[in-house]
Amino acid sequence: MNYRQPTTRKSMHATLVQDLGVQIVSGQLAPGQKLPSEASLCEAYAISRPVFREAMRALTAKGLIEARPRVGTLVRPRHDWHMLDPDVLHWLMQATPQQEFFNMLSSVRWVIEPAAAALAATNASAEDVDSIAEAYQRMEAARNHEERLQPDLDFHARIADATHNDLLAYLCNMLSMALRESVRYSNQRANFDQLALPRHKAILTAIQNGDALGARHASLVQLEDARVALAKVLGQDPTS
Repeated sequence: MNYRQPTTRKSMHATLVQDLGVQIVSGQLAPGQKLPSEASLCEAYAISRPVFREAMRALTAKGLIEARPRVGTLVRPRHDWHMLDPDVLHWLMQATPQQEFFNMLSSVRWVIEPAAAALAATNASAEDVDSIAEAYQRMEAARNHEERLQPDLDFHARIADATHNDLLAYLCNMLSMALRESVRYSNQRANFDQLALPRHKAILTAIQNGDALGARHASLVQLEDARVALAKVLGQDPTS
């Protein structure tokens, strides 16, 4: 499965999954609340009972609902949701105020990315370092923020891969869809070349030198710069 984009859905089964998923993640259907009956949903979406049950299995697999004997199908507590499922993450992005979601994502990046940069400085092969440098060079060569987006994402993804820690690389990959949206905004700020590029270059240089502490620090500086840039693009006070 490609975790970089949410699944494209067209069928009525998929529409039911999408609609109920958004209602659950947005809080319209609260944890502990019972879903509408099978009969009412089958009628509303013009679907058969087997199709309805397939949709319920999909939502169950995402940790959003559970069926209880003699009770019905209930929304599960938020801490049970599979937040990194590509659909759940996409619904979360839709349902959460933009600044609130980006703040949540930034907090996760502060936990993961400095550690990934430090591990990459320790574990990266020569080929890994060349690959990270190639992404950075494309960032430098980009003429605008649209051209810069994919190289920027590649830069961070290749650092995660260079850790040679499969769990960490997988986690970063699962977050890539949300990261794309965040970077798409933050890269729109003025003076990117004078502000953000040197901070990315500092991460690259530390990894090239095998300097784990320097890579961690450079990543923290870059993330703070990205936070400020994002706040400015969204019209927020970066000091708040």
